[in-house]
Amino acid sequence: MGEVETSSEDLAKVAAALAARRPAGAPFIIGVTGSVASGKSTLASALAPVLEAWPDAPKVERFSTDGFLLPNHILAERGLEARKGFPESYDLAALALALSGLRHGPMLIPTYCHITYDVDPARARMVSPPDILIVEGLHLGLDRSAAGPRSTLIDTLIYLDATEADLESWYVERFLDLWEEAEHDPASFYTRFRQLDRAGVTDVARAVWAAVNLPNLREYIAPVRALADLVIVKRADHRIETILETSDQAPT
Repeated sequence: MGEVETSSEDLAKVAAALAARRPAGAPFIIGVTGSVASGKSTLASALAPVLEAWPDAPKVERFSTDGFLLPNHILAERGLEARKGFPESYDLAALALALSGLRHGPMLIPTYCHITYDVDPARARMVSPPDILIVEGLHLGLDRSAAGPRSTLIDTLIYLDATEADLESWYVERFLDLWEEAEHDPASFYTRFRQLDRAGVTDVARAVWAAVNLPNLREYIAPVRALADLVIVKRADHRIETILETSDQAPT
């Protein structure tokens, strides 16, 4: 079962909360973060046309932090293959430069391909400063170079929250989808798992979740929840259960 579409009512609630936080100057940079497989890109994609329908018809751009992952060959050289997705596997300085640079002029934004499981230099694109920028992905909330814990590069930060069990289920589901698609795409990273049956691939996905994504979630991703302006709590079927604004969150 894939992700269900976010309801227009829920999108309207998110948009209203964002409108109240929109600064006078442009661009308005919105971060969407949360665990691997939490639905960050899906929300960003659904939210963009809703924001474009605002009365001033703002130009909306979006990109993923996945493009700022170090290429696989560099991860291999540094012995970081098993740490892919952790902060040290990203060029966070380049991401910070892109976010700050887009407030003033065009920036070349790299792109990641989930099929090949690597950054794709051929798909890099030049992005001009928009009225609204939605950037989705990991490690958006913390800025280790700043004086405080919260990054100043993001105007409003959204955190997608769900139980660990649901996040694991969604990750395994996505892994299996990519494995099935690899049957007809020899260039896919997931072709290497085609000799396994569905149960075997499920075991691989669960092992990757337990060894990589769950520790990353607990150590680096989940702590950002306390820094978010909006927390969107999702149910097992991907539907939105609650939208919490900063003032609504329980103290931690």
